[in-house]
Amino acid sequence: MKRADRLYALMTRLRDGSLHRAEDLATALGVSVRTIYRDMDTLAASGVPVAGARGAGYTAHASITLPPLNLTQTELEALHLGLAAVGAGTLPDLASAAAALSAKIDAVLPEDAGAAPGRFGFATYPFAEAAQGFRHMPAFRAAIRARQKLRIALIGEAAAHAVRPLHIDYWGRIWTGIVWDEDTGDFASLRIDRIAELSPLPGLFVDEPGKRLADYQAR
Repeated sequence: MKRADRLYALMTRLRDGSLHRAEDLATALGVSVRTIYRDMDTLAASGVPVAGARGAGYTAHASITLPPLNLTQTELEALHLGLAAVGAGTLPDLASAAAALSAKIDAVLPEDAGAAPGRFGFATYPFAEAAQGFRHMPAFRAAIRARQKLRIALIGEAAAHAVRPLHIDYWGRIWTGIVWDEDTGDFASLRIDRIAELSPLPGLFVDEPGKRLADYQAR
């Protein structure tokens, strides 16, 4: 059973209001008692109201439980952007709720075999930086669709660059823009949250051999 499925199965069992022994849960789900202990710690850390302790049994009382959802990478990106904007806001209650929701999502994200588990929200990618990148995301996306050249200045760099925006990539809570840099005559990968200024340049660009997204991907 996948970790995400197991965590949801645990939540479903716990919300019946009964006290469940770790040994019984382990037998029912086909895992070790130690795995159940780790899963309970994960659920509690993600904001699920788990009550109980090792050796005593567990239960939980949640006000709302959602069924499993299948998200595309773009949908996950949209969700993270929304949480980034709320988490960087000035309303403490909503910022706290965004943090809790981020932790719950992190608890059920799939893990790749042999890879260290990533974090969805606050832990490795502060919401303040994500929100900063969010400011430029619509304009960058629009320029990709329109084939509009951009002048981009990055934080900490004195010179701005004229670029052809080609693609946006999502790498574990970091959005990068793939561009053809007219000034260096080469491809570049720019972190969207590191853009200080972005402005459209006159004229559109057309695909040219050696300067296309396919050429970048072929590398």
